[in-house]
Amino acid sequence: MTSPRGQYPQAIRQAAEESLHGLRIQDPYRWLEDPADPRTLDWTDQQEALYQAERSAWADRELWRASLASLTDDERVLLPQVRGDRVFLRRLRSGEDHPVLFVTEDAAGRGSVERALLDPLAIDPAGRTVLEAWEPSPQGALVACQLSSRGTEDSSLVVIDASTGSTVDGPIGGLRRSSLAWLPGEDMLYYVRGVPSGTGRGADGYHRRVYLHRLGTSADDDIMVFGDGRDKTTFYTVAVTPDGRWLTVTAAVGTSPADVYLADLWASPLGAPRLVPVQEGAQCRSRLYIAPGTGPDDPMWLRTDLGAPRGRVVACTPADPAKAAWRELIPERPDATLTDMSIVIDPVSGRPTALLTWLRHAVAEITVHDLADGRQTGVVPLPGTGSVSALVVPPGGHEAWFAYTDHATPMCGLHYDAADGEVRPWPDARADPAVPGVRASQVSFQSHDGTTVRMFIISAGGRPDQPRPAIITGYGGFGHCQVPAFSPYQVAWARAGGIVAEVCLRGGGEEGEEWHRAGQRENKQNVFDDFDAAAGHLVEAGWSSPGQLAIMGTSNGGLLVAAALTQHPERYAAVVCKDALLDMVRYERSGLGLSWRPEYGTADDPDQLRVLLSYSPYHRVRPGTVYPPVLLTAADGDTRVNPLHARKMCAALQHASAGSGPVLLRLERDAGNGMRAQSRVTELHADCLAFLAGQVGLAPGGAW
Repeated sequence: MTSPRGQYPQAIRQAAEESLHGLRIQDPYRWLEDPADPRTLDWTDQQEALYQAERSAWADRELWRASLASLTDDERVLLPQVRGDRVFLRRLRSGEDHPVLFVTEDAAGRGSVERALLDPLAIDPAGRTVLEAWEPSPQGALVACQLSSRGTEDSSLVVIDASTGSTVDGPIGGLRRSSLAWLPGEDMLYYVRGVPSGTGRGADGYHRRVYLHRLGTSADDDIMVFGDGRDKTTFYTVAVTPDGRWLTVTAAVGTSPADVYLADLWASPLGAPRLVPVQEGAQCRSRLYIAPGTGPDDPMWLRTDLGAPRGRVVACTPADPAKAAWRELIPERPDATLTDMSIVIDPVSGRPTALLTWLRHAVAEITVHDLADGRQTGVVPLPGTGSVSALVVPPGGHEAWFAYTDHATPMCGLHYDAADGEVRPWPDARADPAVPGVRASQVSFQSHDGTTVRMFIISAGGRPDQPRPAIITGYGGFGHCQVPAFSPYQVAWARAGGIVAEVCLRGGGEEGEEWHRAGQRENKQNVFDDFDAAAGHLVEAGWSSPGQLAIMGTSNGGLLVAAALTQHPERYAAVVCKDALLDMVRYERSGLGLSWRPEYGTADDPDQLRVLLSYSPYHRVRPGTVYPPVLLTAADGDTRVNPLHARKMCAALQHASAGSGPVLLRLERDAGNGMRAQSRVTELHADCLAFLAGQVGLAPGGAW
């Protein structure tokens, strides 16, 4: 590929400057923040024309698309929800873009005819509508569904009849993939949405509250039960025990640890539950678990990292939930991080049993524990070195369903039965064998400050036999864990003779909360240093060479690769930066930026501003620098990360780069940061792989 520098659309550099806390900050492309400005519209159209012209010259692009399509053209059955005698599940059929919600009347999942309840394509044949979330009622008579369109993730709630598929309630707007909790009578539920738009709040994605809704009544009559007067960036979750007695509400300001509250619905009105704090104002992450039939003096449990950065389980009672009364039941492990917990009921003794999910250096394990004394009674066997989803347990049941995947194995459904401790492929989701031609290994290396960091290397041969074209990727933020999972783009790249390196960076949660905090706010540079050290290790160990290193990241991972680009432009041969925050001085002013202050810090604080400015990719672009070829991707419906970041960064790089490769902007219409049609995912990844492969010399028909 050659640089289209002479063809770049003109972007006026304005003398825009502001002074913050004594710092003079240049912002020459601020006018590109306004999507309605005629100059922005014209510039964007020209960038799109440039991108299409460049893309048309990528000779192998269609081969990459075909390779990706072959890895996704298979029927997939997602995990079920069992309610009464009904099983609800989503099935993505071969060749289709969106999974369809089905129901069967046979709880055993065998022999019963499935009925389609909700097909997003029937609602919107253009494929722009997605089913964000769904929750059956306690006996399975109804299903609450949340639908969004055009990538905005702004959802409407509808309730459908499980017998007929007809809508019986809704739509109610103002949701955003919100948790909800049915009450046993199946005529009321708690849910989370923004305050009504007529109040002048709620339209910006904030100002959420917890409401009680009675089916058949107007949402205008819903009762606000929690959240009034709290910070506008507070996120809430709600849950009700299957017997309808205990209501749990969590409240987190942005990405901060959540406060946890509990109410006895048998002792206070449903519309005014008396919520008492279980955890409030503590800098720790805790989740509450209550078994059906629990009374005020019976035990309940919390999974918490209070005093245990890798997580532990404590017990207390609803009558006395304060931290002073917490009793450690399952201690922190020094070798693994506790990431999830589910409760099943032993079918013989009737006693609650905990299934605990752990990560040992990012690889999943599931252990079984008696919740009376915490002792480990077993292990749930897993097919390999991979990761598992959250466990799905029917209310008060002794069974659990979960998904397993690793770098070579597509996600498959598994079923655990506490009656015999066995794990079997779920009847409606076969256990897919590993895809041939790809292997994964985990290696460790030293970061610049001596910290041991791990990464997975996905390849066809499983060893560094010669330097090969590499894609390095990672995330490094919000406590998100980089775990083994099947990725069609990674498999396609490895099969073609390249390697993919997934780095478990600080800022993630693979090694517990301390690992997360080591890459947060003032420690953010550690994330970028870990990533740079990973690139160095790949070269030193013979996996790749300097001219073969490409990097790609999405969202916070997009910020990561943009920081790598601007801090070490000489190291990389090509960059794909997707849906990323790039102007860290003004990130709080758009999208959901305000809610990420706990992770990144705020420009309102002079010390935190200096940290943000030290790595803000947009502000680190330097004219005359030889930058590698860069592809920036964004979506016009993205309500998390505004496309303004990609526009401003594109203009800055096109002006500054003295490199020979192109700087391109790919803007996707009617899409966002979240779920989208499968064909759109394939098209996006095909473009990214074709762009990178053209720079590092990898052909899709290559062989190891």
